Amino acid sequence: MSNVLEHYQYLHQIPELGFEEHKTSAYIAQQLEQAGYTVTRNVNNTTGIVAQYDSGKPGPVLALRADMDALGHIIDGKHCARHTCGHDGHSSILLTAAQELIKENNIKKGRLKLIFQPAEELGSGALAMIEGGVIDDVDMIIGLHLRPKDECPKDFASAAMYYSASTTVEASIHGIPAHGARPHLGINALDAATLAIQAVNTIHLAPSLTYSVKATRCICDAGVTNAIPSEAYVCWDLRTSTNPAMNELKAKTLNAIKLSVESIGGKVDINVTKEIPAAEIDNDVTKIIAEAIVDVLGKEGLKDPIFTPGGEDFFNYPCQRNVKAGFWGLGADLTPGLHHPEMKFDTSALENGVKITKACALKVLGK
Repeated sequence: MSNVLEHYQYLHQIPELGFEEHKTSAYIAQQLEQAGYTVTRNVNNTTGIVAQYDSGKPGPVLALRADMDALGHIIDGKHCARHTCGHDGHSSILLTAAQELIKENNIKKGRLKLIFQPAEELGSGALAMIEGGVIDDVDMIIGLHLRPKDECPKDFASAAMYYSASTTVEASIHGIPAHGARPHLGINALDAATLAIQAVNTIHLAPSLTYSVKATRCICDAGVTNAIPSEAYVCWDLRTSTNPAMNELKAKTLNAIKLSVESIGGKVDINVTKEIPAAEIDNDVTKIIAEAIVDVLGKEGLKDPIFTPGGEDFFNYPCQRNVKAGFWGLGADLTPGLHHPEMKFDTSALENGVKITKACALKVLGK
């Protein structure tokens, strides 16, 4: 048995939000340094970590990436951080695989880079690491994610995870305050917000495309019930299965918000606050991952590619840089679902994750 459960049990007890993973990154960095890796902490002034092992022989540069951050929840009326997306599992898998790879001395060519990334849930962690130059010399990058039980049970894995593009649009709407008895003297920000929400709801893309756009937050309050509110805030969540479709949906959404608010004399400040691209996966990398899964779980353990409306900031790496990317899903009997405050999974599946991760690395750097 590996040390993966030991690492997981520690990391699970210290959940930290994006860019605040101080204890998490300190533990991982220390473990990697003790294993013999050259470690760079605080990449781009964040909590991100990069560790490297150079075989001393010519070959490709392979990056393996894991995310570290927990999610913020409100539980029993209190704000707290909790690992409900499995990032503690991802970090434990990669850390354990890294320790075993260097201990077993099976890396025979090229360089191995380990990227422990902060702030995946914020959608800006990968971008921060890219800006820090961590993949400027990388030829191939591989990531993974635990999967829900109904999608991929334990002892199964999928070699390709096709995530959707995800965008967050926020609008601050400005009207003119007035007394409730004299609405003609004001511009009702609540009316403008309602018009904007309805206008966005009328957006259509081609029926062959998979997409959705919906308002997820609306805040508007004059402070009393007999006054016209002059300020409103609305947030929209946009999803598409492809990046070109997201470009179209985003443009139509911004236009609908602007024109609907201005139609009654209001003004609006619109900000696109988070953009996560759809999956860009290389077929050759997927083939390597599939072979690794079969080596560990057998042919019967290899699931078909998975398509999900969820977003994953990992895909900023191939979209921002010319690097081949692969992303796979690990079955772990995860219930009742990702991001659920009571999410749980079969931790014995982490051993499969370690073995598959090592097999991927050795197929690239071990011959």
